[in-house]
Amino acid sequence: MSAVAARLTDGRLHLQHGPIDLIVEAFGAVSEVEHAYAQAIERVGDILPTLVRELPILRRPVGDAYPLLQGPVARRMAEAVWQHRAVYITPMAAVAGAVADEMLQALVRGRRLDKAYVNDGGDIALHLTRGHELRAGIFATALDGVARLTHDQPVRGIATSGRGGRSFSLGIADSATVLAATAAAADAAATLIANAVNLDHPAIERRPARDLDPDSDLGDLPVTVAVGPLPDAVIAEALDRGAAEARRLRLCGMIEATALSLRGQWRIDVQQEFVMTEETPRHGMDLERSARMAALRAALDEGEASGPAQAFDFDDFLATKRRKQDGRQ
Repeated sequence: MSAVAARLTDGRLHLQHGPIDLIVEAFGAVSEVEHAYAQAIERVGDILPTLVRELPILRRPVGDAYPLLQGPVARRMAEAVWQHRAVYITPMAAVAGAVADEMLQALVRGRRLDKAYVNDGGDIALHLTRGHELRAGIFATALDGVARLTHDQPVRGIATSGRGGRSFSLGIADSATVLAATAAAADAAATLIANAVNLDHPAIERRPARDLDPDSDLGDLPVTVAVGPLPDAVIAEALDRGAAEARRLRLCGMIEATALSLRGQWRIDVQQEFVMTEETPRHGMDLERSARMAALRAALDEGEASGPAQAFDFDDFLATKRRKQDGRQ
């Protein structure tokens, strides 16, 4: 089985090798874009074989010892999950994002590109130069929001996890979209946050992951296979649990923003405001309002964490300002 490369009708590059399925797009001078695509094509063939050789280690939960891995994608996976080792997580939680990061590096190496991205099934690695931006869709059941990303923002990776994704989930989220510094970091965090959108309810059906896939890295952990009708209060509680985990990871500096969805309800947690564009077709304004409220809550939390209020002498404040003003004249 060899890698396959094809150009789509709109000029984007499609790369496929076994389970790896990538959409690649670069922007810039034509010659630079063509050279970048050639570099990506040359790189993709080696990724899957290298990962397969280290699968036994990649499927093990991360413990006290840092995983000793050889391949560059495998090392990216280990780095992304190591900071979450207090809970059950394997390097496989970051595989799609790590592949996207590695392919982006191959794409842009030595090239002068305005911007570029590698999309591995919804986990996206981004390259942005000053003055350029990319807009990323936020999907649950359809296009529900659009985040505008610029060079000055720290986000270079986006990942989405949830019950309807390609991998098993312990939770019930329709989607958990995370923005982070790398796609691998976003991938690992999205997995954990989607798992946290969870609670027990008779309408939720679970089965051991091993029963569904004997090779699953989740072993006997119960994964969600069906979710029936849920009361609004149950949906809200599950989303609040996921939002709490998202906020914890954000305050720890591991991610920048999260958008959570379950049965038409949303939670947004942001480090800074990522603009939801006007063309957002369905829930864009609701997402933008939620983002603004999340930013306000974060500012309030920061104020509360700054310690007890100190006495403020307004007359002394004015006198100090006047002395400084007089000194400049």
